[in-house]
Amino acid sequence: MTREILRVGAPSLSRVAAEVVDVTDPAVRRDAADLREALAAFRAAHGFGRAIAAPQIAIDRRMIALAVPGWPDVIVNPEIVWTSDERVTLWDDCMCFPDTLVRVSRYASISVRCVDLSGAVHLKAQLPLAEAELLQHEIDHLDGKLSFDRAVGEHAIVQRDVFDADRAAFARQVDYCPQP
Repeated sequence: MTREILRVGAPSLSRVAAEVVDVTDPAVRRDAADLREALAAFRAAHGFGRAIAAPQIAIDRRMIALAVPGWPDVIVNPEIVWTSDERVTLWDDCMCFPDTLVRVSRYASISVRCVDLSGAVHLKAQLPLAEAELLQHEIDHLDGKLSFDRAVGEHAIVQRDVFDADRAAFARQVDYCPQP
């Protein structure tokens, strides 16, 4: 059964998620399956979405499902262990507000340590920008933060249809704008 993705304003989106103590716990495994299913359903419905954090579907655990080559499909207790000095601005989108984009500032690169569902520890060092911004966004969810909390500059919030109608103009307002 696919859990609904919470929308902006849901109180649980502003809470810090609980650390996962035992990745073999059957409840953790069920929640991980729900997380993977929610990501697949969102991708099928909206055509985008590389990751989803557990709090986005009302699971109070530090877990993220990923659809990113080279990563486990679910990571547990991710932590940023290094950040670049360089920062970039970009238009951030989110499953909790799929019709809106927010201009934010993120580190250009980060290193992340996490655990997979087998208990293996992973260190992903000096991530390329596309992965770095994604992981920062998802870890923000685990810490009770949304893109709106990181908005920068005037007119930092734009509706997706307005953005799509003049993508080139909006791309000129940021340092990084991935292709659709």
